[in-house]
Order: sequence, then structure tokens, then C-alpha cells
Amino acid sequence: MAIPLIATLVVTLAPQPATAGGHHGDDSSKRLREAVTVDGVYDHLKALQRISDRNGGTRASGTPGYAASVAYVAGKLRKAGYQVTEQKFLFPFYQELAPAQLTPVSPAGPAYTTHTFDYSGSGDVTGQVVPALDNVLPPTPAPSSNAGCEPEDFTLASPTAPQIALIQRGGCDFVVKATNAQTAGYDAVIIFNEGQPGRDELIEGTLGEPVTLPVVGLSFADGNALDAAASAGPVTVRVQTSTENREGETTSNIIADSRTGDPNRVLVVGAHLDSVVKGAGINDNGSGTATILEIAEQISKLKIKPRQKLRFTFWGAEEAGLRGSEHYVGQLTDAQRATIFANLNFDMVGSPNYVRFVYDGDGSDTGIEGPAGSGDIEKVFTDYFASRGQASDPTAFDGRSDYGPFIAVGIPAGGLFSGAEGVKTAEQAAAYGGTVGAPYDPCYHQACDDIKNLSKRSLSELGDAAAHGVYELARTKKSFPAPAPAVAALSSAR
Repeated sequence: MAIPLIATLVVTLAPQPATAGGHHGDDSSKRLREAVTVDGVYDHLKALQRISDRNGGTRASGTPGYAASVAYVAGKLRKAGYQVTEQKFLFPFYQELAPAQLTPVSPAGPAYTTHTFDYSGSGDVTGQVVPALDNVLPPTPAPSSNAGCEPEDFTLASPTAPQIALIQRGGCDFVVKATNAQTAGYDAVIIFNEGQPGRDELIEGTLGEPVTLPVVGLSFADGNALDAAASAGPVTVRVQTSTENREGETTSNIIADSRTGDPNRVLVVGAHLDSVVKGAGINDNGSGTATILEIAEQISKLKIKPRQKLRFTFWGAEEAGLRGSEHYVGQLTDAQRATIFANLNFDMVGSPNYVRFVYDGDGSDTGIEGPAGSGDIEKVFTDYFASRGQASDPTAFDGRSDYGPFIAVGIPAGGLFSGAEGVKTAEQAAAYGGTVGAPYDPCYHQACDDIKNLSKRSLSELGDAAAHGVYELARTKKSFPAPAPAVAALSSAR
């Protein structure tokens, strides 16, 4: 799952009664749900772990581990009878070679806890800290900072002495802030969190595209204190980053079409196949990959005939900024885009401290509404969980995963999510079990996201719900409005 930034907005829903009229909403999918087993999903996850083990501990796009993952998934889908296409595309490869360091020099002090922004350049810069002119301190109750979003937000840096821009989060993409600072003559950039609840921790973001100067993050508390000190008198720090950026790296999506179903009503069922560079990515997103692969195989074995054409998609370079799904949607003609009935997205469904999150298609709980039809998709999942006596929580369409390019062009979407770096609340622990105050996935984007970093209970419950959702949308006679004209894609890199 890309872009580790925004804490998920959660509101626990109490289980609802079965649908009026005695129909429980899940009987029709029973054969498929019984065929899609945790053991079947787990077999695929073990295969992905073996691939990682044999390829330097990673399955990231641009690495041999990803190529082996592609071969594994494509082979399983061809054996199951799907028409399989490997869609190649170019993307900028990035990896951090050593952890960032941010150290006070004058006045001296202990090193800050920091993080290299994805696509930061490498460098070792010692210079004076200069706050952006429009950092909003103290922060307002709601996000309002536009610091660094315009070139005039910076005083021109010294032409001779190194200087480091200190910029508050908010208002525009991080790469805009970094580029504006570089244009003004700065040699490195520190971006600190904005300060509201949920926007106060150490910021771990992505620039989305390579830059040449070092860019690192700070928590709000550290950034606020550094801003105050630098505004009162000269402060010198040392910024060190070590990264690799490769433009024009080749990777691919895997696209598998059912041989039956209406080609003018295509249900795209997606999960990203790549991991982050530093780990095997077994929960993120081997869990989604393995689940939809198992669903695809069982639909074939059961000879289920979908009313819509089914298109199972395994996206590359999601961790590099949704590159695979953006490429897929971007290369569609208007006529091809109009054939896509809906998109389902499964990005992490096995988190150890999980919650049953459902994308809030109608925006009723999170304030971000998806395209028309997204609320209907949400209801398929919430009704299913309610019929099983299981709670579910809404999660926002915040652009963090591969549904983003679809909803940006008006295609209805939905799906499930078991939680990433967010922290489980007491209400959620009461509904789902697990540990209050602990992350949903303690190994999110880390090397420890391996075969041990899973909840089989989560895989079972969300796997059944995923199978039900795929079945219901593959068979429904419901029509959603045609996709709207293409609009700008959502960005969560801010």
C-alpha cells in the first residue's frame, strides 16, 4: 500500500439485521465462499514468501523478486483458463540505501528521529535552517497550511553558504514544496507534519518523482520547535540521505480476463502485486494478491458463469505511487473506459491487529463520496457483514490505493481493507478483538512483513466477504451510471 500518510477515519458500525424479506444477501455466493479457503490463500502467500526469500528479501517492482511474482501469478491464471496479458510500462525506481540522519550542529543536541522521503536525492548537507515564510504556527484546528506551495514562500537562499528549508505539511504535493525550495536555492529540505490530530507524528511521505536534493521528514513537535529556534536565531543542522533513483525502469501489470461475460460490462477486480523494497510484502499486499488469485481459481473450478466479464488485475509499482493502475486507466480509450462496470480493490486483508474496513462509497461517514454506484458497492459488503453478525467500519476514499485512478475518471469502486499503520481504538478492540493502541499492522512497510505477519482470522473473514462481493457484482443486473469525463486524479502526497 502506497504513501504512508493519512490516518484512516474509523467509525465502528454495530451489526445490522439481515435484509428485509428474509434474504440474507450472502446465500447466492455460498458455493464460492466455501471453495475460497484460508488454506488456498495461504498456499499462495507461502509461494510469495519463497519468491522473496530467493530474491534478496523483496518483491518490489523493478527487482527479480517482482518478475518471479509476475510469473507465478500469470502461470496460475493461465492454468485456470483465463486470457492473461502482461502489460509493461516504465516507472521511476527508488530505494533507500541507508537511513536518513538529521543532526543539530549549532546549537548541538541529540539527533532527530527522521525519515527519508521516497524519491529524495542523496546528499550530505550542513547548513542553516530557514523556515518557509508561511508556516502556520500554531496550527489551525483544521488543515490550512499551504507552506512552500508557491516559489515566493521562500526567501532566496544564500548563493555561497548551504541552507536548508524547513516547510510545514499541507496544501500541495510534497514534490512541489521540495522543487520550489530547490528553485529558491536551498540545498536540502525538511518537511514537518502540520500539527492537527492525525497529522502530528513523524511524516513518512513520498515525493512521487525523483528530486536531486535530500528531503527528510519530522514530527510536528520537532518541526515546530526547530521553526521557533530558527526564527529566534541561527540554527545549523546536518542532513544526510543515501538513495538510489533510476528513471525508466520496466515493470508490468498482469491482466486476466474471464472467457465468458458481457465485454461491455467489465468488473475489474484488483490488488497490487509489488512489495516495498525493504520486505517481502506478505500482508501488503500479498494478502490481497493471494485472495483474489484464489477467488479467480475457484470461480474457474466451479464453472461459475459471470454476467459481467471478470478482469482480475495485479498491479505493478503501486508502492512507487499507484503507477500500474494509473498506467492502466490512463491508456484506456473513452470507449474502453465506458465498458468498465466497476472496480473492486483489495489492498491488505490479513493485518494482524485487523479491522473489517469497507470503503465508504457514499461518503456518509468520512465525507469523501465515490462516483455514483460506489455506495451500492459499499452496501454489498456492509450488508454481507451484517448478515453474518459481524461489525464493519468505514474507510475513506483518500486516494491511497489502486481504486484512486478509477474513481478519478468516474468509475464506481469499492473494496475491503484490514488496516495499515493506523492505531486500533478501544471501540474497535471491543468489536474485533486485538490490541488497543497498537497499529493494525505493526510491520507495515517494514522487513518484518513476512509470512508470520498475518491474521488467518482476518484472511478468512475478509476473504469470504471479498468472494461474496466479487460474486454479487459479477452476477448483478444492476446498472451504474456511465463514467464521467476524465478528471484529475486524487493525490494523497500532501
